[in-house]
Parts: sequence; C-alpha cells; structure tokens
Amino acid sequence: VDYELNPILLPGLGFASKRIFNPTVVVERDTFYLLYRGEAGDGISGRIGLAISSDGINFTHYPDPVMVPEHEYEKNGCEDPRITKFDDTYYLTYGGSVDWYEVCSLCLATSKDFYHWEKHGPALKVEPARWDSGQIKAGAICPEKVNGNYVMYITGEERRWEPAIGIAYADDLLHWQEWHNPILLPREGFFDSKGIEVGATPVITEEGILLIYNGWGRDDLYKPGAVLFSKENPAKVLERSDVPILIPRRDWGKVLGGVNQLVAEGLVKHKGYWWLYYGAAEIAVCLARCKIKE
Repeated sequence: VDYELNPILLPGLGFASKRIFNPTVVVERDTFYLLYRGEAGDGISGRIGLAISSDGINFTHYPDPVMVPEHEYEKNGCEDPRITKFDDTYYLTYGGSVDWYEVCSLCLATSKDFYHWEKHGPALKVEPARWDSGQIKAGAICPEKVNGNYVMYITGEERRWEPAIGIAYADDLLHWQEWHNPILLPREGFFDSKGIEVGATPVITEEGILLIYNGWGRDDLYKPGAVLFSKENPAKVLERSDVPILIPRRDWGKVLGGVNQLVAEGLVKHKGYWWLYYGAAEIAVCLARCKIKE
C-alpha cells in the first residue's frame, strides 16, 4: 500500500466540513468519478458529494452535494453510496437514515450524469421473522446480469451491529426480491467473527464474482476481506480470504482524530491495477492500489 498518497480527501467543504468518507467510484474514459458521504456536524448523518479526477489520486470537488435527504425514509441522511452502471444509466444504492446511526433502509437512485439523481425509494422492505428483520442497510449491484437476472448483494441484520450478507434478484433493476437466507456469515475465530457487510460494487472476473466486504471481530475494528462467488450460482462461495486484505494504520485514529476503522466501498480495475477506495477513521477518504498479476 502506497501510504504516502493518503489521505486523498479530507474534510473541508461546508456539507463535508466534519467528515468525508465511505466512497464509491466509477471510471469513464480515464476519468474517475467518486461519490462519497459527507457530514457537517449539523445533525444530518450524510449528504452525498462528488469529486472528479484524471489520475485517481488528485480530485476536484463539485461544490454542492449531489444528493440530500428529502423524504421520510431518509430524513436523517443519505449515507454510504455504491454505484453500478448499465447502458447509459448509473444505479446508486445508499443508506437512507431514519435515526442517527440506528435505523437505515437500503435505497436506490438513478442518474445519467452523476449530478442529477432520481430517487426510487427503499429497494427492499424489512419483514418480521427474517434473518434481516432489524434492518437492510447496504447493497451493491453486480454490473452484469447473472443467469438472466440482476443481482444485488445486501447487508442485513436482526440484532444491531451483527449483520450478515444476503442476496436479492430483480428483472428490471428497480423491483428487488430478496433470497430468504443469508449467503455469507461471520466466522468464529477470524477477523470477521462479529459482523460483515457489503463493501464495494462487485467485479465480474474470469474466475467468478469478486466482492470486497468489511468485517469486524471482538476488537470492533472494521477491516476489508474478499470473497469470490460463482458466476453460475451467485449465492455460492468459491473462495474467501482468511485474513484481511488491508489493515488500518495504527496511528489513523490519532492522526485523523477519528476511530481506527477502514471501510472499503469503491473498487475499480484500471490500467493494470486494482484501485480500492475506502473511508479511514470515519474522517477521510484513502486509496490502496494493487498491481494486477497475470
């Protein structure tokens, strides 16, 4: 990890004057478009901002948020975006916050230009007596159809801060139906023993569907792991990392003034590298790059 590049984005703008973190990213014609969660310390848990870069490292901010809370299902904030493109349309999932850090709903919006978003409301409804009856708070849509269906990996939980990962399917990208059981669970004795959640937008590779997720154990420190799902059966796990793929710097909490967390939400494959964008210490945006091996 090239730590001297980091952090690449720090708080400063009005709507992101206190925190700028949990980014998602897409590359179009060698231009990086990064959407992130910003907080200003005004009681709103998130507004979504946009930054643009030609090299993936030095970003220019769009001055105003591109998404703000407007409806009851997101009255306290728009959080943690994840982006996928189909044809000429971008599909953005985000957490609609109802109560500060307590209850979120998985929401969906669409755009053709990154700046103007049409909101479609909650993508899935929480139902009683299910594994995710507490809340469904995060989702990442696969960038290709799988077996004729659109696929989304989701984060759900019955008890607070003990989430697992499930899967949902759709015919039209707007109306989603959840599979009845989780497909990825925390593992006792590993870095992700207490909770796991969807991280970055999945990437389709020759070997399968690559999903970066975030996990934490008894130390309550978020660390990203990787899991490979089958392209024939996107709920079937082929491989899963036994250790984190990236570890938080020990001095982040002290240097940035936040908690020592690492939350990965943006992954792209570009010019011979994997580019992984993540929120550091719930304060800043950072980047890790890994050279792609043949």
